[in-house]
Amino acid sequence: MRGVTTTAELMFGIAGEADVPEVVALVESAYRGEASRAGWTTEADYLDGQRTDPEAVREVVADPDSVLLTVRHEGRLVSCCHLRRSPEPDGTLAAYFGMFAVSPGLQGAGVGRRVLAEAEARAVRRWGAARMVMQVVSVRPELIAWYERRGFRLTGERLPFPYGDQRFGVPRRPDLEFVVLVKPLP
Repeated sequence: MRGVTTTAELMFGIAGEADVPEVVALVESAYRGEASRAGWTTEADYLDGQRTDPEAVREVVADPDSVLLTVRHEGRLVSCCHLRRSPEPDGTLAAYFGMFAVSPGLQGAGVGRRVLAEAEARAVRRWGAARMVMQVVSVRPELIAWYERRGFRLTGERLPFPYGDQRFGVPRRPDLEFVVLVKPLP
């Protein structure tokens, strides 16, 4: 598995302030610029600019309704994801799943599946979440299909891309939007 013999070698933790620079670097490497092209999650063909910044990551780390899960292998940060407690209108709890990144050199090695499974289990244990909700840029059919193979379903809901807000990147095309996916949790 290109550097990770088994996913059992992964160490899960919760990000703190000291982890912010490393998390930003990982997320940027997985999605933006030439380095991201080593993996399959790159957004470099349709977005320039940043994917996140230290302020956004600090907000997640400080939010009492959020957890930023970190995943290390031999001390090196290789993956992360954001979970946020999200009450639903019907009174149930959902967990929002985002800021998911796997080091480009480990993409396709099973790390992402393991991290997603751990995130789902933690959302259930921590908050009693009944479902996981996420957003994916609509021009990523291969990424949407990856999540569908893991039990997520498209809801039909579409959300606008924040054009003009460079905190989320600089679009290279005019048709970007998010699709919402949901997965029931056990």
